[in-house]
Amino acid sequence: MSFVARLERIPRLGVGISTEFGAGDTPALLSAQGLVDFVEVGADLERGVAPAVRAHVAGGGRTTWHFLDINLEDPADRDAAWADGVGRSAEAIGAAWLCGDAGRWRIGPRDRGHGLLLPPILCEESAVRVADGVRWLRDRTGFEVLPENPPGQVWIGPWDLLRYFAEVAERADSGLLLDVAHLAIARRAMGLDPASGLEDFPLERVVEVHVAGSALFELGGRWFAEDTHGPEPLPETWSLFSRVARAAPNLRAVVVECERNPPAVAAALIRRVREVWS
Repeated sequence: MSFVARLERIPRLGVGISTEFGAGDTPALLSAQGLVDFVEVGADLERGVAPAVRAHVAGGGRTTWHFLDINLEDPADRDAAWADGVGRSAEAIGAAWLCGDAGRWRIGPRDRGHGLLLPPILCEESAVRVADGVRWLRDRTGFEVLPENPPGQVWIGPWDLLRYFAEVAERADSGLLLDVAHLAIARRAMGLDPASGLEDFPLERVVEVHVAGSALFELGGRWFAEDTHGPEPLPETWSLFSRVARAAPNLRAVVVECERNPPAVAAALIRRVREVWS
């Protein structure tokens, strides 16, 4: 079944907040107060989901599953037992789909809580392998799989970042998770206009968007941005989000990554996101 046909089965979730082990009580509190429509559960299979997530699900809350433990690009990482476990875990929390960064979560064997994340090499061979990984995980679990553009200050390869993910989506016939905070960080590091390349990007494949705060730092006389999930998104992040929110016809969900902020701070950021995506 093609992505266009599968779109009919992909629900509109609304505005959500991310969570993961050690993230604190903010996601659970905002969910209980009805300030978010769903929770995106960042998880690896070894640790599973936190008690707050189970409570959210028990109360009828909706979720998505954000994997933290597969290198989609690496054929050796396509472990059937792992994928079956992820499928069961995602089903147990009623996840609408699977998603996660298309980068290197680790070097070496899968390990509990290993959080290294490196960007992919921006070339055709890498895009083909990631697309194969997306198809494999989708076929194995039965869930839609949305690859996400990861953060990064240094990008290697002859292709542009957006061309790379457009190629991945085309070859996998998949939707996409576009993290506009990650994109703003990458464009700043490359010295490019934040929106460069969006005019040719398949926004009709964007099912989910991430918005998050970043912190600026100076290195060698240049200013870069770090993906902190803090309370202040870059101006470029807001401009990208506004543009994508208007132009992505199949956008089903926006996740505000502010899980470690105080509830009042996170709530203010979520309300602003709702105002833009109205």
